[in-house]
Amino acid sequence: MPFVRIDAHDDTGGARLDALGRAVHDALVDTLGIPPDDRFQVLTAHDPARGTLRYDDYLGVHRDAGIVFVAITLRAGRTTGRKEALYRRIAQLAEEYAGTEPRNLFVTLTENTSADWSLGDGLAQYVGSGSC
Repeated sequence: MPFVRIDAHDDTGGARLDALGRAVHDALVDTLGIPPDDRFQVLTAHDPARGTLRYDDYLGVHRDAGIVFVAITLRAGRTTGRKEALYRRIAQLAEEYAGTEPRNLFVTLTENTSADWSLGDGLAQYVGSGSC
């Protein structure tokens, strides 16, 4: 049950953000076994002319106006290897679907526990459950 936020410049009427959302979701399904219908995303377009996204060349990675910030919240338990596979797959699919250069992908994972989720109805559905 990941919750995904994507922030990017988009002057395509939402087509780029849609492609990025599909890329991240497909990568989660491919690498972490997330169910295909488990998609919860907030996609936010930023006007490139206003320059509301900030970035530098930290760790020698040259970023530009194609920057994409991806924040994924999910339950803890994945190995470092699975996380690395996720980052690689997001980069591959974002380039394929949205033309985003891998150097422009900034991805963070935030892990929590089953009790930290309510999927509706005021319930903590994962408490006592073994679901994704």
